[in-house]
Amino acid sequence: MACVAVTTIIFDTDCVLCSKWVHFILAHERDQGIMFVSAWSPHGLAVAARYGLNEAELQRTYLVVDDGLGLTRSDAGLALLRHLKPPYSWLRALRIVPRPVRDYVYVLVARNRYRWFGKVDRCFVPPEAMRHRFIDRP
Repeated sequence: MACVAVTTIIFDTDCVLCSKWVHFILAHERDQGIMFVSAWSPHGLAVAARYGLNEAELQRTYLVVDDGLGLTRSDAGLALLRHLKPPYSWLRALRIVPRPVRDYVYVLVARNRYRWFGKVDRCFVPPEAMRHRFIDRP
């Protein structure tokens, strides 16, 4: 029997861009190997701490735990692309862009995400059929 690796995303449930990204993943994923956790939940904060991130750092990045490895910024986004159907999975080719360049763009967007995309006062609500994949869901 093959071992199925679980990928977990710890994301900002108050951020409109982050929530849209989660909905995009759910709509275009190849498999259902991703679990989702609110960055601001007790579980999300505990997982982040396990990978050396505090609450202030979660304001600047999301965390993807993929095969036990904690990834942030552009590396986190690129790791998630392997779970998506083509043509979105083809964007993994962006790995050839040097990490400092990728992370510069990531940080620019992350720093301005609330201003550009908005912030919600209520927590992210997952689609009914996918709620079992959200840890600490509302």
